[in-house]
Amino acid sequence: MGRSQQPLEHRLLLTAIFCLLAGGAVMVYSASSARTMLEGQGDGTSYLVKYLMHGALGLVVMHVVSRMDLEIVRRYTRILLFAAFVMLVLVKVPGFGVRVNGATRWLGAGPLTFQPSEIMKLALVLHVATVVAARPKIARNLRTVAGPVIGVGGAAVLLIAAQPDLGTCLVICFTMAMLLVVAGLPMRQLGLVAGAGSVLVLLFAAFEPYRRDRLMTFLNPWAHATDEGFQTVQGLIAIGSGGIFGNGLGASIQKIYYVPEAHTDFILTIIGEELGLAGIVGLLSLYGLIGYAGLQTAKKAKGIYAKLVAAGITSLILCQALLNVYAILGLAPLTGVPLPFISSGSTSLITLLASMGVLLNVASGGHAHALNAVPQRSKDARDRATQDRHRGRGDSGARGPGDRGRRRAAS
Repeated sequence: MGRSQQPLEHRLLLTAIFCLLAGGAVMVYSASSARTMLEGQGDGTSYLVKYLMHGALGLVVMHVVSRMDLEIVRRYTRILLFAAFVMLVLVKVPGFGVRVNGATRWLGAGPLTFQPSEIMKLALVLHVATVVAARPKIARNLRTVAGPVIGVGGAAVLLIAAQPDLGTCLVICFTMAMLLVVAGLPMRQLGLVAGAGSVLVLLFAAFEPYRRDRLMTFLNPWAHATDEGFQTVQGLIAIGSGGIFGNGLGASIQKIYYVPEAHTDFILTIIGEELGLAGIVGLLSLYGLIGYAGLQTAKKAKGIYAKLVAAGITSLILCQALLNVYAILGLAPLTGVPLPFISSGSTSLITLLASMGVLLNVASGGHAHALNAVPQRSKDARDRATQDRHRGRGDSGARGPGDRGRRRAAS
């Protein structure tokens, strides 16, 4: 099928992406403009301009990746993973990491900063797909998958937890769990990993006072409405006041001083207040569209590499969306996970669009070599095999066992 006749899944993904970006631009402006003007930070368009710039850059990256040979993506996965690890280490090195709101999660200087953990999400999905596609049976046993998959993912989670960023850790863990299910790891063995991981998360939360406070706030936010539970309570008030159809676009009261960072993690509360339950349902429908098209793409993919890439990226986006929605609705503790494609954030938006570029690539057919994920022989090995075949054709005599051994070694 040519690129000009894209399958239904490809068209559905593009539709969902552009609808989310359009809605994101409108809501970022609505959620940020009033407060920035009241604080004397210009005409209220600063966050909108940033969102549009990052969205435009992300769309360029998405387009390039969607038309790229998937074999190139597979080949450079190790480099991307290594770079992500290096950047995560640099975040904790004095002079490199940028501290914002009490957490050191960014690299850069001045207004130009980026978050390496966002890049690590995509790198891990591609890494797992590459490893399992090269050795399909590796994922059928916990012992064989522990090192190259769980070990690498665990190392990334530890580095991200040290920032600290529990939300991104949870997104990575859930996404990798879905990848292992698709790859064929028995549910019983996955349950052992999930149980051990849950214990570690609880211990991790218990030993940090602010995380312990967040957990207690989650259990009863109204008892902490003036301190730790302020964000959650004000967010619920905003959504409740919106009713079914909302108070009207731009008519939110909570966004001015009651909901901190209304244009980032808590932007769903402003959607609920201004567009009501109908707006939230419409937003969730777009994520559902990505989920349907992404899983259909994984189902129809012709090779294990493509299946895992499609399933992994789809899971990555859905896990992030659900964690944000659950936290805003008080169904999960606050973890600082942004709402995909909607929340204001440079690295998150660009990386998500790059991920969608890979998913669109798979949906449009990808490349045969990458889809089948056949391990590539070195150039020297291919040359030796060619020479052996030529010698075999020119030799009319019987071939000895040494010739057959050399040919098997070369192949």
